[in-house]
Amino acid sequence: MNILLTGTASDSHTWNLVYLQLFLEELGHRVHNLGPCVPEDLLACVCADRGPDLVVVSSVNGHGYRDGLGAVRALRGSGSTVPVVIGGKLGVAGEADPRQRARLLDAGADAVFDDGDAGRLRAYLGSVAAPPARAGSMAGDARAGAGVMAGAGARAGAGAGVGAGAGVGARAGAGAGVGAGAGVGAGVGGRAVA
Repeated sequence: MNILLTGTASDSHTWNLVYLQLFLEELGHRVHNLGPCVPEDLLACVCADRGPDLVVVSSVNGHGYRDGLGAVRALRGSGSTVPVVIGGKLGVAGEADPRQRARLLDAGADAVFDDGDAGRLRAYLGSVAAPPARAGSMAGDARAGAGVMAGAGARAGAGAGVGAGAGVGARAGAGAGVGAGAGVGAGVGGRAVA
């Protein structure tokens, strides 16, 4: 399955995204990791451009509910019907709130996972019947070009290893990645999309 993995707009943590990418890849999925601090409009544009089979949204900072709600609404508002799951620390109280879960599901999320609930995520992935990989889907996500971009820019950059990059100017930045290489896909709304 081709999975688009992302952090939320206000969450700058990368370790959760690195862990999830490795976890998902070990289960045999292809993962394109957008990294942290992904604005809702960028997520919707990349989703439309890459056509993933699933979007996985992760949060560590406790604002996952608020930011995740915006991300799900942006995806659904763009006409995307791709399944979307969200998990992690969704609230600052640290405990799951059934009302927040219900609002995320009502907004169009397909599943909501509690912090550290990798077992339920694994079960969900096993229950999802993914279509065979499409030629050209997740374009540019060849092993040499996939990276966990930790930069604050538009995810255009190159690097190897895990680290942080610096954003420059109007959303163009350099980043460090897991794996080597980088590539910039189609420009969308004046933004470079990796």
